[in-house]
Amino acid sequence: MSTETSTDFKSYLTPFNIVTGLIIIAGLIVTVIRFTGGLGAVTNLDDNYPWGIWISFDLLCGVALAAGGYTTAAACYVFGFKKYQSAVRPAVLTAFLGYALVVLALHYDVGRPWRLPYPIFVQQGTTSLLFEVGLCVFLYLTVLFLEFLPTLFEWKGWKKLRDVLVKMTLVLVIFGVVLSTLHQSSLGALYTIAPSKLHPLWYSAYLPVFFFVSSIAAGLSMVIFEGTLSHKYLHRMMDSEYNRNHNDVILGFAKGCSWVLFGYFALKMIGLTYDNNWHYLATGFGVWFLVELLGFVALPAFLFAVGARDNNFPLIKWTAILTVLGIVLNRFNVSLVAFNYHLPSEDRYFPHIMEIIISVFIVTVGIVAFRFISTRMPVFFEHPDYKGQH
Repeated sequence: MSTETSTDFKSYLTPFNIVTGLIIIAGLIVTVIRFTGGLGAVTNLDDNYPWGIWISFDLLCGVALAAGGYTTAAACYVFGFKKYQSAVRPAVLTAFLGYALVVLALHYDVGRPWRLPYPIFVQQGTTSLLFEVGLCVFLYLTVLFLEFLPTLFEWKGWKKLRDVLVKMTLVLVIFGVVLSTLHQSSLGALYTIAPSKLHPLWYSAYLPVFFFVSSIAAGLSMVIFEGTLSHKYLHRMMDSEYNRNHNDVILGFAKGCSWVLFGYFALKMIGLTYDNNWHYLATGFGVWFLVELLGFVALPAFLFAVGARDNNFPLIKWTAILTVLGIVLNRFNVSLVAFNYHLPSEDRYFPHIMEIIISVFIVTVGIVAFRFISTRMPVFFEHPDYKGQH
């Protein structure tokens, strides 16, 4: 008995469990400090930067990278690309966890987190963009939860409840696409109210369009990236249909992402021309802008096209990572790097180490939750009782 217990204990001491365990412990310690000492105890936020890395990374990047849910569901159910059916559940699960963690992160970022539901249920500021963003995120998180529930019900064996929600799939998907279009673009619109603070190369009246179009590329790339990691580390959970469609999903999404990125590049050029900001390209910020535009938009657009043409899967997968990094870079540029660009360097914001720990902690919680759910529920495989019913 003692030998079995010792063996079981050792089986939990994997590198993944040790690293995630340490991150979660550190995150919980900082959480206690945050909610007992306030924002000042764990952040470098000030009057110039009331929004820091928690908004830049946890909210702006988190929402964009969770766009795989609506892009995959729309491709399958709205546009009729049924070959992407096997990718819908992993994408919806990723999106649901992503949005749930965005809401969790907001509890750290607002001064009085217990009043977070206040604008939705108590006093609505219907003329505020933040209200529109908050309402859309609240409704879309609800939609994602309903889209995910059939997976839970199949796992628990609740067939009647599952069948009711499955019949609502198309309505939920359309509602989710509308909500995503609204709040993805509204996040960009938030920064149009600060024309004097955001560098002209990143400030544009087209910011809502930029944010929405780039979120499509982010979602498609994240499905490729997440699918690649899952295929490597959760392969034992996948059935033959998922494995058979895996390459088709990657190729199809690579083609789509290439077109979207070329379109996004064209829109950025139109914005640059419309605002007549060409002369800024000769400055330091101009070089950084070109790094983002050429290295993380034009280059992956071209590489996706080459990869899809040549069936070069390693190239497509590395390009998906490049695209994801490019979206993260863009959101950081808009919200931090190019924001308050006129301030001297000593007044610029740099996140406190405990802010970074919280962001890493939240991402780790998402990875652990995804692993827990996908190794127990029918995410990568069809439940035997519902074969051919998806």
